[in-house]
Amino acid sequence: MADHNSGPRALADPVVDITDMYVFPSPERPGSLVLVLDVFPSAGSTALFSDAVDYRFRVRPTSIASQGAISAFAVSEQEYTFSCRFAVPVDPERGGQIVQEGTCTASTGQSVSFRVNDEEGGKVRGLRVFAGLRLDPFFFDGVRAVQSMMARKLMFVNPGDSRQNLQNCLSIVVEVDIATLFGADAGPLFAVVGETVTIGSITARLERFGRPLIKSVVLGAKHLDTVNRDLDIRDLYNQEDAFKLGPTYLGAYRARMNANLSFWDRLDQKIDWPQGADNAHPLTDLLLADFMVVDVSKPFAEDSYLEIERALLKDTSHETCGGRSPNDDIADTFLTLLVNAGNGPRISDGVDQQAVKASHVFPYLAPPEANPPGKIELSLK
Repeated sequence: MADHNSGPRALADPVVDITDMYVFPSPERPGSLVLVLDVFPSAGSTALFSDAVDYRFRVRPTSIASQGAISAFAVSEQEYTFSCRFAVPVDPERGGQIVQEGTCTASTGQSVSFRVNDEEGGKVRGLRVFAGLRLDPFFFDGVRAVQSMMARKLMFVNPGDSRQNLQNCLSIVVEVDIATLFGADAGPLFAVVGETVTIGSITARLERFGRPLIKSVVLGAKHLDTVNRDLDIRDLYNQEDAFKLGPTYLGAYRARMNANLSFWDRLDQKIDWPQGADNAHPLTDLLLADFMVVDVSKPFAEDSYLEIERALLKDTSHETCGGRSPNDDIADTFLTLLVNAGNGPRISDGVDQQAVKASHVFPYLAPPEANPPGKIELSLK
């Protein structure tokens, strides 16, 4: 439930449901940036990508606009895109697995073709791409998170139980040589968003992803929001441009975030995030800027999620690449930020890793589980 089943549309059409995104400097090839987009939660062995959907990454240079209590990024209008589209699957002439071809096109002009589930992927100068079935890297005790919201106290235990354990998903892995595609002087900070968008003369954004657990933990629960208690706002949120939120529903997003963030802050029986005017939570604006920030001048790290944002809030310089690696225990990091702002013990959900860890070589994500458990559906509502 990083972003699994993140709204009515995602539940209705899992092939467009973004479950997760990972952004990290390549541990295998310094100077390269890895972008991973996962879709289709609990994907079966025959799952394939939609030929009617553009699976894409949007990457923008960014800088630090302000630090401390009012932390913010200044995102450039300049944008690099990586658009992955897939052909209609075809039956092989002599039996065997159905074959699906794909193409990833960069806004810088490079284009690479590949076959789904080919671990070598496809590559051209500066760009390498894999797409296919992989083990879902995400781990989190979502059941205990729901119980915590209902009981109004932390209900996590050790060990916890991740419903994503041994589940598969469809993954797209794009590895970019930074100097070749962005230029030698690019960066070092980039903001990244993943999207699924319809293909055609009139396009529509179906899903978007910036940070994990935003739509489940921060936006999912309705009962605490006195302004929009009967409204599931996640599909509306998914349609927004992450780099430029529209004014129509901005008040609704703020009200939901203010209510739910304040709830999580109170679960340890103390206030670490005092609310401001109009019950504004100090994290709301930072999290509404819902994109993943990575510093490509720093080396790969497995535990760097939100380190750039946390350094901003403390008015200090960040020390790691930020972004997010597949093995990073982001749930503990995020829960600790929400509950005690780092002013107390680390909050743990009791789950520290997926059954099989991701590797440090392309395509990074572990191969799919041969006998996954039955399909699961869990969402904070």
